[in-house]
Amino acid sequence: MTTPSIFRNDILKGKRALITGGGSGIGLGIANHLAAAGADVAIASRRKDLCEEQATAIAKAHGHKAIGLSLNVRDPGSVRECFAAAAKGLGGDSLDILVNNAAGNFYFPSHMLSDNQWKAVLEIDLYGTFHCCREAYAYMKKNGGSILSISMTLHLTGWACMLPACAAKSGIDAITRTLAVEWARHNIRVNAIAPGYVETEGVKKAFSAAGDLSSTRGIPLGRPGRVDEVADLAVYLCSPSATWITGEIVVIDGGGQLAAGGRGADPEALEKLVLSSPEFTQRKG
Repeated sequence: MTTPSIFRNDILKGKRALITGGGSGIGLGIANHLAAAGADVAIASRRKDLCEEQATAIAKAHGHKAIGLSLNVRDPGSVRECFAAAAKGLGGDSLDILVNNAAGNFYFPSHMLSDNQWKAVLEIDLYGTFHCCREAYAYMKKNGGSILSISMTLHLTGWACMLPACAAKSGIDAITRTLAVEWARHNIRVNAIAPGYVETEGVKKAFSAAGDLSSTRGIPLGRPGRVDEVADLAVYLCSPSATWITGEIVVIDGGGQLAAGGRGADPEALEKLVLSSPEFTQRKG
């Protein structure tokens, strides 16, 4: 199910956007909605072939320029090359919109985490967001721009067996607020969206080990979120209608945080489920 867009198809006309992790899920949804609103888009991930395929589909559907690029957000050199290719491929020397969506997370008991498991999530989520924000500055400092990072809600109250992602997303929230203050003088707005349970393949995979303990039963609106709902919010935050909004982490979760009352799933029950899951066996091996 999708809802009709409330945005004009030219509200982002002439804007150039780069979306990391844009080949699937929320990133792809945001790329499609930005293009539908008039933007030219570059989508990037480690799977260049997938990004090129999706970019072709976006260009065909919306009639705007769309390109697919290779990107490893953990590598500053790869980030530099991707930004340069995005600006050049979209026909200019600047970018107007950056969406930091590249991420990785999984359920795992905190006391059993290896150094590599801890580092992997922080390097993708937190370091990757920093690398991309730092690079975006050079492409936005002259004409301004909008940086939008995808955070989450689990770290707002704490969530068992999700320590690396919770730590990384907390850091992303801090990056968002700090850069919003520091770069406002260049008319660079920096915001984040914190989605609750949005049903994508990536989320299903990450949460599968937690079974019903991460289900939607605690969401007052009674259902998971949809990608198009998050994407509509992204378009708004990147649009001229939101030019006085910066430094905000906007929660979109069907009321889940309100209903949780500061409590997540029972940690002991959650750990037992994780330890008995096939995903735990694979990651431990």
